[in-house]
Amino acid sequence: MIAPYTWMCDYVDMDIAPEQLMQRLIMTGSEVDGYEELGLHLKKVVVGKILTIEKHPDADKLSLCSVDIGSEVLQIVCGASNIFEGALVPVALIGAKLPGDFNIKKGKIRGVNSFGMLCSGSELELTEEDYPGADVDGIMILDDTLELGTSLRDVLGLTDTVFEIEIGANRPDCLCVLGVARECAAALGKDVTPPTVSFIESGGNIADYVSVAVNDPVLCERYIARAVKNVKIGPSPKWLKERLISAGVRSINNVVDITNFVMLETGQPMHAFDHSNIRGNQIIVRRAQNGEVIKTLDDKDRKLTDDMLLICDGEGPIAIAGVMGAQNSEIKDDTTTIIFESAKFAQGNTRRTSRSLGLPTESAMRFSKGVDTAGCKTAIDRALHLIELLD
Repeated sequence: MIAPYTWMCDYVDMDIAPEQLMQRLIMTGSEVDGYEELGLHLKKVVVGKILTIEKHPDADKLSLCSVDIGSEVLQIVCGASNIFEGALVPVALIGAKLPGDFNIKKGKIRGVNSFGMLCSGSELELTEEDYPGADVDGIMILDDTLELGTSLRDVLGLTDTVFEIEIGANRPDCLCVLGVARECAAALGKDVTPPTVSFIESGGNIADYVSVAVNDPVLCERYIARAVKNVKIGPSPKWLKERLISAGVRSINNVVDITNFVMLETGQPMHAFDHSNIRGNQIIVRRAQNGEVIKTLDDKDRKLTDDMLLICDGEGPIAIAGVMGAQNSEIKDDTTTIIFESAKFAQGNTRRTSRSLGLPTESAMRFSKGVDTAGCKTAIDRALHLIELLD
């Protein structure tokens, strides 16, 4: 379990260094494997703006750039062909230690002093998932609204310290940031401030949007659905992206990010469906038929057996219960009404389904360990609070 320090501080007032906290947790019985400061390889890498580009006096393929990093203007020699005047780029300053044990020093390149390095995404071990344009062949071009001199760790949200904690089979309540924060509170003698779950309903009836029928109450002990209309799909705010990034989860869009955030925060997996794709305005929780096929979100056709539980609409499956959703009901850029799902599925059945299909998802792992029945409502209320907060 990855537990980000700053995120846990949302619930517990921890005036203690990470190393000391680790020792306290170990002394109170928690199996802490260690902790890691994120983005260490990006220390001394900042946002800079290329002011001028001149030809290197002694090398046809090199350029001499003047780069403003906010506090000063540096002269840097660069060999990339995609740079241009006015571009904002990552600048590794003298003293930076890049991946591969590559240390940035003041030096001369073909007789010209160079005081740093303009960086590509690959040189910083970044991909398109980390930042748009990181995979481009050449220097990484940054958003032109960023403030000069800003640390790239801040730009990418890699500023937290994360704990790696081994969670025993008897402690599924600790498979979430809030659960580990409670252990920290116990170790430190502190109070816990629970997440806010209040929201304002706008009226209407869920039955006007979807009906829910649980045909197998043994495999689905509880199922809660909520409709949210007039949704605008878009990027998540910086704070939400940073929370997910610190836990090793990439940001997708505001609605999907909320479901992932709530799962990581409370331990209760959630799912969001595009209401416009729920055929017949019905949700039916039933067992699969032998040989039934569903195309999951990873773009693979999954052949099912009759011991697997499905979430279906009026015509067919839209999710494998507790494991993964289907492409035919995923949240899209033009989604305007969503149906949130929060449920409790049988531990053993979810575990067997996940293993049989080769889908070891974060959701399946938590259902397999066991979730709290009462937590279903808390989680969906938390998601609605966040939807209201981001509106």
